Amino acid sequence: MPGQRAVAIGAAARRPCTLVVCRGCCCGDARKHPGFDHAWQLDRLRAAAASDGGFAVRTTDCLGPCDQANVVVVQPSAAGRRAGGRATWVGFAMDDDCTEELIGWAAAGGPGVAEPPLTLELQFIAAPRGARTRGRR
Repeated sequence: MPGQRAVAIGAAARRPCTLVVCRGCCCGDARKHPGFDHAWQLDRLRAAAASDGGFAVRTTDCLGPCDQANVVVVQPSAAGRRAGGRATWVGFAMDDDCTEELIGWAAAGGPGVAEPPLTLELQFIAAPRGARTRGRR
């Protein structure tokens, strides 16, 4: 309704930046993407989040853009969303440098709070039409 503001209550008011890591048909598959340590990547993201990185990590089934695997969606925190941040899709997120940039950006607050590294921006991709990023822990 015009003139009304949405107010986040409960857990939504404190939601941290969240990395939604695709682990569907192509992402994280060593047969399709040999030479990358997919298990290490997920372990590294989870360890950084657990060490009070100020962000969360979730996995999900196939997000859709399989030709751009590995895909990670960076969802803004509650504060980031209030500041105008929106979910940012990152494609080709496989190497160590990209993993560290994702961690740094998420720890700094993510979309709406912190600027992404310029090199990470080169990996931003468009979300597929109608995409949802509901993950599992």
